[in-house]
Amino acid sequence: FLQKVWAPGTQCIAKCDHTKPKKQELSFRKGDILTIVCDGESKGAYKAKHNKTGEEGLVSASSVREREAIRIDPKLSLMPWFHGKISGQDAVQLLQPPEDGLFLVRESIRHPGDYVLCVCFQKEVIHYRVIYQENQLTIDEAISFHNLIDMIEYYMKNKGAICTILSKPKRKAGTKSAEEELSKGGWLLDMHLLKLGDAIGEGEFGAVLQGEYMGQKVAVKNIKCDVTAQAFLAETTVMTKVQHKNLVRLLGVILNNGLYIVTEFMAKGNLVNHLRTRGRSVITVHHLIQFAFDVCEGMEYLESKKLVHRDLAARNILVSEDNVAKVSDFGLAKVDLKKNDNAKLPVKWTAPEALKQNKLSNKSDVWSYGILLWEIFSYGRTPYPKMSLKDVTEQVEKGYRMASPEECPPSIYVLMKSCWEADPGKRPSFKKLKEKLEKELRTAGSL
Repeated sequence: FLQKVWAPGTQCIAKCDHTKPKKQELSFRKGDILTIVCDGESKGAYKAKHNKTGEEGLVSASSVREREAIRIDPKLSLMPWFHGKISGQDAVQLLQPPEDGLFLVRESIRHPGDYVLCVCFQKEVIHYRVIYQENQLTIDEAISFHNLIDMIEYYMKNKGAICTILSKPKRKAGTKSAEEELSKGGWLLDMHLLKLGDAIGEGEFGAVLQGEYMGQKVAVKNIKCDVTAQAFLAETTVMTKVQHKNLVRLLGVILNNGLYIVTEFMAKGNLVNHLRTRGRSVITVHHLIQFAFDVCEGMEYLESKKLVHRDLAARNILVSEDNVAKVSDFGLAKVDLKKNDNAKLPVKWTAPEALKQNKLSNKSDVWSYGILLWEIFSYGRTPYPKMSLKDVTEQVEKGYRMASPEECPPSIYVLMKSCWEADPGKRPSFKKLKEKLEKELRTAGSL
């Protein structure tokens, strides 16, 4: 039985208690999360850091298991206690037999837009109207919340204006608690260990902040809206499945005031701004080919996992302190593409068959990669300069393709054009593109 070798940074979960450590060993309890620091001197041992206490010491490989990916499951809910539009009578039926602190939340039928918190107390079910005003939720107007998750969290710790502390959620049939699944998988982080810093970017859903988690620099997305947070849960489950040096790494999730998604920190920001602010005088053609190669490696890995990114563009590529480009924002990445969900597709980056028939595949990602190459070799210019979106769609359909960026190596332009074949079947795979870029790197390196 060969023990898998774990790279530094691998997150593991303790399979048992180890509370009486020998000298140099780490103390931990079952379920604790430990990060591998490096190999131990002896066989089957690792030096690891305890994610809660920050202590370091030796652990035996047999007493820990690697953190596992979370199944992408539509039943996974951040709000398993939310039952949608049901009547007050239905709520009472669901909360039988009544026990103090058993609760659920439903949509108010009488007051559309409001909610009702239904709580059992002394064999009765009490209904509290939750008023939605000025983008906030409140029961007693003394305290307001951004969203339901926040409100329930508060009343699970404080009695406030209600009859009793909420202690037991009544789950909607068929849902699973995302919190429990994330915790079991080892992806739930501790809010108390997160220090938040300045905003470093702005997504459609809210700010991206810089932060620190147990001494490590991190980037944090905080999604306050319930519905968006639920949608981002899918992105997060995709990120638990993928690990590659050219993909931005998920460190974990915090459920507190909505959803916090914690990823590794990429010091040099996104690739568009990186290229625009430094320009030709700092960034050589060899650097450009290296960025293109990095992205291609990350995409080849996604292709091998049958994952489609759907929003590949230089704005979604981040650059690390040591100039490695990594693919981020699996916000639209889906495993199952049969569902026709008209997410706002970025027209200038999207393949014609994806725009017209919503046919998204690794081959439509390859088309987007061609546009990304054009962005890289034009030092961050916006594709199809001076053309409206309508013109782009019509002209591309008729066979128009962008001209080569200034001073772009002809062989790279040939690659770009191969990504823009009208027939998806004629476009190269990322595997093929990677081989060609490897040759380019060797040539550029020897110049």
